[in-house]
Amino acid sequence: MRLTTIGTGTVAPSPKRVCAGVLIEFGAVRLLLDCGSGVTHRMAALGIDWMGITHLAITHFHPDHVSDIPILLMAWRYGAMPPRVEPIEVLGPPGTANLMERLADAYGQWMREPGYPLTVREIPFGEHTALPGQAYLGTYKVPHTEESIAYSIECGGSRLVYTGDTGFDKGLAEWSAGCKVILSECSLPSSMAVAGHMTPEECGALGALARPDLLALTHFYPPVELEQIAGIVGDYYKGPLALATDGWWTQIEDSACS
Repeated sequence: MRLTTIGTGTVAPSPKRVCAGVLIEFGAVRLLLDCGSGVTHRMAALGIDWMGITHLAITHFHPDHVSDIPILLMAWRYGAMPPRVEPIEVLGPPGTANLMERLADAYGQWMREPGYPLTVREIPFGEHTALPGQAYLGTYKVPHTEESIAYSIECGGSRLVYTGDTGFDKGLAEWSAGCKVILSECSLPSSMAVAGHMTPEECGALGALARPDLLALTHFYPPVELEQIAGIVGDYYKGPLALATDGWWTQIEDSACS
């Protein structure tokens, strides 16, 4: 299983980080988690096979996580020759179908009939849904917006957790316990802490409770990048740590999930 952080930024414009987007690849699955502004073009810049994406799953409906969905859907039809013919499945929390309908109202009927099979599947909070290759996508309700969820991807003996946007939540740490990788948001320094986002201190606390093989951080607002993030996290969490950038990746070795 390979994890690539395509976009590690936020709604704050950054010269080096586009908005949220994460690619998980294993077997025949190419799962894009979130699709914020700039993600489609960043995939091209990184040499990622954006036409080969098989599933798109979104964590919540803020624009820095969904605003490139119309761009990607249109790119699959008009952005390459030959155009896409393979089906795409869009997954998300309750309300995702309504979001897609509202986007189609804004951008046009072509979003409902893009020229390739498009299905939308909502995943109830706390449930698992099957992916190809005996893999599963799990959800956990997190404190950010009404619909916000974290995802787990389980395949073989490997489990990866992506928090999406979230405030600190002990239950999330317990749900993530023992996974191979946690990709966690790390939005703001403690001096600017707000409900619904995490500080480096809280990321460290999450890691200390969940004890992943690797804690990777993403979703950085510019002020938090002025902090000594690794040192602050290290006061709480003593395990391996990565500060993700656009294009950072890690490989999770598992012969049953390749």
